[in-house]
Amino acid sequence: MPGAQVIGDVHPDERIEVTVRVRPRPSATIPAAPAVSSQSIGERRYLTRDELRTTLGADPADIAAVRSFAAEHGLEVIEADRAQRKLVLAGPAQNVSAAFGVTLQRYQSAQGTYRGRTGPVTIPTELDAIVEGVFGLDDRPQAKPHFRSLPIEGKPAVSLAGSLQPRAAPAVAATSFTPPQVARLYDFVPAATGSGQCIAIIELGGGLRRGDLKAYFAQLGISAPKIVAVSVDGAKSRPTTPNSADGEVMLDIEVAGSVAPGARIAVYFAPNTDRGFLDAVTAAVQDNVNKPSVISISWGGAEQHWTAQAMQAMDQAFQEAALVGVTVLCASGDNGSDDAVGDGLAHADFPASSPHVVACGGTHLIASTASISDELAWNDGAQGGSTGGGISDYFDLPAYQASAAVPRSANPGGRVGRGVPDVAGDASPVSGYEVRVDGQQMVIGGTSAVAPLLAALVAQLNQQLNKPVGFLNPLLYGAPSSVFRDITAGGNGAYGAGLGWDACTGLGRPDGAALLAALKATH
Repeated sequence: MPGAQVIGDVHPDERIEVTVRVRPRPSATIPAAPAVSSQSIGERRYLTRDELRTTLGADPADIAAVRSFAAEHGLEVIEADRAQRKLVLAGPAQNVSAAFGVTLQRYQSAQGTYRGRTGPVTIPTELDAIVEGVFGLDDRPQAKPHFRSLPIEGKPAVSLAGSLQPRAAPAVAATSFTPPQVARLYDFVPAATGSGQCIAIIELGGGLRRGDLKAYFAQLGISAPKIVAVSVDGAKSRPTTPNSADGEVMLDIEVAGSVAPGARIAVYFAPNTDRGFLDAVTAAVQDNVNKPSVISISWGGAEQHWTAQAMQAMDQAFQEAALVGVTVLCASGDNGSDDAVGDGLAHADFPASSPHVVACGGTHLIASTASISDELAWNDGAQGGSTGGGISDYFDLPAYQASAAVPRSANPGGRVGRGVPDVAGDASPVSGYEVRVDGQQMVIGGTSAVAPLLAALVAQLNQQLNKPVGFLNPLLYGAPSSVFRDITAGGNGAYGAGLGWDACTGLGRPDGAALLAALKATH
């Protein structure tokens, strides 16, 4: 990590757990997610989770080969999941280091201490083509929550200075909204509560307080949704203090739950590591108990902070989500085109940059509770935050963006790649969401709020269509322009908002009723 210093070797007896991800069984006929992308809602046929396990699950022979490898190196297999194609190996650090040919050391950084590896991860020849990734050797914090908070009383109006705006932003006082108020302004489906749907929320820290949730929904006059916490890799709901990760957890639940109160909310708590993040996503995709039809992810980080194996494995998990009809929505970041890297270049945020998720950008909403007067690309300056967005340095331009006039990267070389975001919604804390966190009323913004807001809309759409919309991106890019309010003012640093798709707000802010009508027309 930037500025990190080695403080010593990992103790040879320290117990380490790693997730070994293996290939789908070799004889599998792998359905291609892009094949789903060209189909209308009515034409789509999704796999069940049982069929996904049968089709793409691990071969028992591959599981056995990894078990044998673990035994040879004195490692215990504490979990083997064919559906998620993973084995969890555990043992002393010295055995783990020898098994994978790496050096493990302790590092000190501004974010605390962590275990890091030096050297490439190696596997024996007999596991070649079987093992696709090894996660957990490094336990640094992998992602950050994408939210910004303000006190609910006397919150200051934040300057829009520094944004790239074709026209001046109106001088307006700060105005906050409840999530249902934003949903009404965005013409979501009032008759739909998300009944029969399950919204999965990925959390990499913090916890929920059920007393606060009960009070919050009672205050809104809404029946509280059914909320279940799912433990991944030993992580659990652990509430701490305001403005910590609790803010992310409560924001996600309160936004999604108040807009789609009829939906079940399944919160997957995992360690904030690449291993934990990947395991949480695969757990949600494969969950045959809660069966989520939409996944909301408000955590992420610049692509350059991820390993190639982690991005590949996550993108594979998102493709598997598409095969079972699950829509994945990811926040695009709160630090403009720089994405908090600070090297003078533009960076896209992952996992929002995966071509198999709906990347959610941010706007500054200027409105009363009854009507919208204006909407800009969110940019409250360096301290206030601004919408993430840009061109991926890793993923190529997907077919569904071929006609979207996605520009070349602002970086030297002008790479053509996946454009982020796809859509946008209210994210500025100046026009933020009224929530309750650790006993306090707060106003929170950030693209973290947009992902659960649009996840709730997807739950409404699924209910109304009586069928999951699944991989939504091709349908969004093929929809009439009337489905979106094009955001043409504002900017995020290297990119400015303008007519059509842009790297600040994507296609624009979706209109819920218009999107439902467009999808019904293809059903």
